Order: sequence, then structure tokens, then C-alpha cells
Amino acid sequence: MDNAHASARQRLNLTLSAPLVEEAKALGLNLSRACESGLEMAVAAERARRWQAENRPFFDWYNEKVEQDGLLLGRYRQF
Repeated sequence: MDNAHASARQRLNLTLSAPLVEEAKALGLNLSRACESGLEMAVAAERARRWQAENRPFFDWYNEKVEQDGLLLGRYRQF
């Protein structure tokens, strides 16, 4: 998260598993920060999934092209 968004915080009501909340409290975790961190990871994962889905046609085309013609500069590989 960049600094411009770090200070803009929104108060929310969430419903969480009671045993999980109790364990987090017992471990001294900051629930807001832990939820925010988990949400950041979920957002990043969904962005990556969508990017891959949107670009799947190119990946398929490129892989087919490499299978047919080999790597573009493959003849210069030293390994």
C-alpha cells in the first residue's frame, strides 16, 4: 500500500470466527492490521488471476509459436 492510501482509513464492521479472534488477541495481534494485510494479499491474488485470464490468449499463442518455431534466439543459447 502506498503512503497516499495509508492514512485514508475506513471504519467497518466485520464478522469473524470467535475462536480465531480470541487466538489472535491472545497472541497480541492487531486485528485491524491483520485483516488489512489479509485483504491486501487477497486483492493482489485476484488482480494476478484476472491479469493471467485476460492475457491467456497471448500466452497460448506464444506457447504455440515456440512449439512450432522454437525460441526466437534459441540457436544462440549456450546451455
